[in-house]
Amino acid sequence: MKKKIGITLLFFGIVYASAFFIKSNSKSLIDYETTTLIVATIENKIVATGKVVPEDEVEIKPQIAGIIEKIIVQEGEQVKAGDLLAIIKVVPNEQSLNNAQGRVKNSEYILTNMQSEFDRNKTLYSKGIISEKEYNSIELKYNQSVQDLENAKIDLQIIKLGSAGGSSIANTNIRATVTGTVLEIPVKKGDQVIQANTFNAGTTIATIANLNIMIFEGKVDEAEVGKLKQDMPLVVTLAAIEDKEYAAKLKFIAPKGIEEGGAVQFKIEGEVYLDDEYFVRAGYSANASIVTERRDSVIAISEALLQYDLKTKEPYVEVEIGEQEFEKRDIELGLSDGVNAEVFSGVTKEDKIKIWNKTEAEKRGVEQVKLP
Repeated sequence: MKKKIGITLLFFGIVYASAFFIKSNSKSLIDYETTTLIVATIENKIVATGKVVPEDEVEIKPQIAGIIEKIIVQEGEQVKAGDLLAIIKVVPNEQSLNNAQGRVKNSEYILTNMQSEFDRNKTLYSKGIISEKEYNSIELKYNQSVQDLENAKIDLQIIKLGSAGGSSIANTNIRATVTGTVLEIPVKKGDQVIQANTFNAGTTIATIANLNIMIFEGKVDEAEVGKLKQDMPLVVTLAAIEDKEYAAKLKFIAPKGIEEGGAVQFKIEGEVYLDDEYFVRAGYSANASIVTERRDSVIAISEALLQYDLKTKEPYVEVEIGEQEFEKRDIELGLSDGVNAEVFSGVTKEDKIKIWNKTEAEKRGVEQVKLP
């Protein structure tokens, strides 16, 4: 009797152990965590790289060719319109100088001859030998000869000295034409300079700009330029100034793109609103963020929770309906910023959504580490 009871207990023990083993192995090795929807502000941005530059840069060029005799200012100095920047020493062209001197001599010879002719005709006119008309004609030619000599002397002085003398601003004195900061002086004492002409832009003596009015110059890809509109707000950050943002407004979008590295880029410009906290130098590298779309305080889901159907490519999530039991729910999404996505329908704020991106291999690895 005792033997039969023992066999019966052993049988039930084996059955119980087998059932427990099967049940244990039927459970997933992962206990999935869940989360819920969030309220978030979602926005799409375009980031353009570029630099900040003065709105207007003026290049000061000489009005006459010569050699830099003296530079009055230094880079970084503040100047006003009319301030003296540099002085040029004129080195006349030998051929031009010779021609000017020849014109002076010729004018003197002509005047000497006309002086004699005028004096003779003046005497004849006083005696009534010639008419008033003839006298007036000779007087006109004499006066013209006097003026020609004066003009020839002035031309010679300009070639020698660069100025006719008596001018309020001589050509040899290079003066600022605008008020601002001297950004660059690309010449030094002794350099030869030339004036602007039909075939040459001329030598730049200095570059002046107002650093209180700056613009952002950058480029955006052709895939994004269609989203931009005039007067859109920008946020400009400078590499040289950390944790500082400047408000700006989009003022220009290039009508023509430029191909760079196989991609077409479009130039944009934005007016930057500066303050007195930092001194912003011309040429600082900068990034401009342009918000093209924005949704404030919307129901959103982390994109890490989304899964996509292999056939339809539509997004879905898994919602908990019991302890570690989940069902598939199709979900309709709106605006996304790559981190969170706006939710239109499919789930509610009360639903517990499965955090699915844990692998069983990772779980097994954790359990193996816990083994003694």
